[in-house]
Amino acid sequence: MSELPKTFDPAAIEQRWYAHWEDAGLFRPERPGADPFTLVNPPPNVTGSLHIGHALDNTLQDILVRHARLKGRDARWVVGTDHAGIATQMVVERNLAKDGVKRADLGREAFIDKVWEWKAESGGAITRQLRRLGCSMDWANERFTMDEGFSKAVLKVFVELHKQGLIYRDKRLVNWDPGLGTAISDLEVETREVQGGFWTLRYPLEDGSGHIEVATTRPETMLADMAVAVNPDDARYTALVGRQVRLPITGRLIPIVADEHADPELGSGAVKITPGHDFNDFEVGVRAGFKPAAMLNMLDAKAAIVQCGGVPDELLGLDRFEARKRVVAMLEAEGVLVKVEDRVIQAPYGDRSGVVIEPWLTDQWYVDAATLAQGPIEAVRDGRIDVVPKSWEKTFFNWMENIQPWCVSRQLWWGHRIPAWYAEDGRVFVAETEVEAQAQAGEGTTLTRDPDVLDTWFSSALWPFATLGWPDSDPRDAGRYPNDILVSGFDILFFWDARMMMQGMHFLGDVPFRKLYLHGLVRAADGAKMSKSKGNTVDPLGLIDRYGADALRFFMAAMESQGRDIKMDEKRVEGYRNFATKLWNATRFAMANGIGASQTIEPPPATLAVNQWIIAETVETVQALDLALADLRFDAAANTIYQFTWSRFCDWYLELIKPISTGDERGTIDAETRAVAGWVLDQILVMLHPFMPFITEELWHALGTREHDLIVAKWPMPDARALNPAARAEIDWLIRLVSEIRAARTELNVPPGARMALHVRDADAATSERIERQRPALTRLARVDPNSGEPSEGGALQIVVDQATYVLPLDGVIDLEAERARLTKAIAAAGKERDALAGRLGNPSFVERAKPEAVEKARADHAEKAAEAERLSAALARLG
Repeated sequence: MSELPKTFDPAAIEQRWYAHWEDAGLFRPERPGADPFTLVNPPPNVTGSLHIGHALDNTLQDILVRHARLKGRDARWVVGTDHAGIATQMVVERNLAKDGVKRADLGREAFIDKVWEWKAESGGAITRQLRRLGCSMDWANERFTMDEGFSKAVLKVFVELHKQGLIYRDKRLVNWDPGLGTAISDLEVETREVQGGFWTLRYPLEDGSGHIEVATTRPETMLADMAVAVNPDDARYTALVGRQVRLPITGRLIPIVADEHADPELGSGAVKITPGHDFNDFEVGVRAGFKPAAMLNMLDAKAAIVQCGGVPDELLGLDRFEARKRVVAMLEAEGVLVKVEDRVIQAPYGDRSGVVIEPWLTDQWYVDAATLAQGPIEAVRDGRIDVVPKSWEKTFFNWMENIQPWCVSRQLWWGHRIPAWYAEDGRVFVAETEVEAQAQAGEGTTLTRDPDVLDTWFSSALWPFATLGWPDSDPRDAGRYPNDILVSGFDILFFWDARMMMQGMHFLGDVPFRKLYLHGLVRAADGAKMSKSKGNTVDPLGLIDRYGADALRFFMAAMESQGRDIKMDEKRVEGYRNFATKLWNATRFAMANGIGASQTIEPPPATLAVNQWIIAETVETVQALDLALADLRFDAAANTIYQFTWSRFCDWYLELIKPISTGDERGTIDAETRAVAGWVLDQILVMLHPFMPFITEELWHALGTREHDLIVAKWPMPDARALNPAARAEIDWLIRLVSEIRAARTELNVPPGARMALHVRDADAATSERIERQRPALTRLARVDPNSGEPSEGGALQIVVDQATYVLPLDGVIDLEAERARLTKAIAAAGKERDALAGRLGNPSFVERAKPEAVEKARADHAEKAAEAERLSAALARLG
């Protein structure tokens, strides 16, 4: 055994142990013939840094992989980073701008070289931070979504899907970011509440016989209106369907069409239709018979006005918001502006550019997601993919069964370039290489490659199999596919998880993972969503600096309850640092008393009830922990090992074994107990290791010389033969009795050092024998002296445990009258507060109008005061 420092210092051990594990290859030990266990981490952006969501996601995964490794499985946690097209391009462009260089100045190839240079120098921050968290990933086989092997898989998938008609080019609306000049995904759009307007306009009928009113929050888009829609059941407009109105400013004639999109209850019941600039209007336009190629587009890539049919020259080239002012002024001048109302509106913003997103009609590459979705739908329905928690299945089916074509092209330079070449006559040739495309086109045909790159979600959809050698080798042959589990935030269920299902089932004929665990978000302490703009984000690295990685990891596990959001609570993290300190000090106590590393996986022989009890408690803890982890109940798993370690082992077992000695003056703990205590402490370290890897590895080695590191030790094997009901019943009785005596002494203000007589009534023979056997423990832990005979007359404290009554005389110990007065006063005060809170909660006005957190606090305070009044009343009753 090596001596432990008096103070537990996480920083002193974390970096040392992580470097040791990684250098020794212990994250991927050689285990030929062992049952494979594989999971892949959601690849973080190569530009990223560890945020609190990463900390949660990766902690849960590391618990599972460390547990599997301890169970003897050939565990592999696939690690890598995503090339993060938009984010990375923006980072490099900002760096170039510091030197006055623009992307266009360099040209595409030179710019991409700069990106690779940046990646080599600065792209590893997130992986270094994952190491600080303790993630036991397979770093020796780290992947990148643009490394050579992965890129080969991306090209193959694109080309194969195109051959099968599942990838095609089409003109549709996309989320267009004018700041970045590219289409973006829904996940990259954030909705903000902003102060806007609501303009009501009058469109005159063609023959001048009347008009129809429409309203809009974007009046400039009227330049590209192609119809006015009314509900087919709206009697007000039945006679107008099929007629035309003259569009103000441009003078174009547009039809009035019938479509259920128009709600008769909203506004005038008539809706302007701009198919080239609104997703709902696009669908209305298609139903009305407009071909996408004929839909008007009034904006260029920078959201400036272009000609789309009758737009006055004075508007051409104006930014959309400047054009809005001019258009409103022109509408007012024409006398068709009815009114303007101030209104808070929901506006879409690019999460990276910070500019307002435009629905924009453009040619892009699309995946037939509806066809690819059929396999995953059936796999979830028949249980081949087990979604945990089940509550997400309804959302999954609803989205997948109504899925839209997936836009996979992006107007960027950094990324997987789309393998498509265009001939001058408009023909398109899709192939993995330009040589193959040229062969398809024939000699003499000049080809130009598509300048766009693929959406990063397209490449990351291949993560479960392209990281494992596909297409050069088949991960199914090695038992690595399907992966055992995927751990993911629910917010990327459709952007990543569902798309991995689509691609995996299509190309490997099997589900990509057998189980999908969807966890919640980490929110601020008040429940608000974290965001940089609100200033309520939490830096996990700062928490690690203050409390250690083990404490943060344990907090994440203990708070993760099957997909519910987690409220950040730094005091809880601090509490788990205290838990680590408790274990540290318990180990120091053990070592000081000759307790060291166990020499056996099986529990040692035990004759003493206290040792038989702790062995049984250990076995039950292993069983409960295995069950909780199998059910992915991380909170239950963490609570199980926490309660056993803190309460059963540290607070009770170590206290109970102190009196057991060979009789010498030092009170040396006997050999049996030393062996049992060492074995139990070893089991605690193994069970706690997936949650708190650093401190457990340190203590594992401090306790004695080991054949192997804890990270590759053997998980405890629960053996029901170790359960001794009689011994467990006796020690449980002892703990209850001591706890009741301690609580009663505290409630009645008995001085901590006061030793009290203990008289027992109605005890059967078994209880009397227990009292005699446990007399040393009772004397030491409860500070009582068990006596025979009836107590003398006077005030006494009475406790009932099972069938026996335990009487502790109070004369000379406390002032009985003063104590009765104190308790009576305290009961009245607690009851008054309880009743006042009950009155507030019984007032419907308070419950309905107060903030939810205020109501919740009032309920918690009421429960606390009610319990306090009940506890104090019980204490007063004990005085008799």
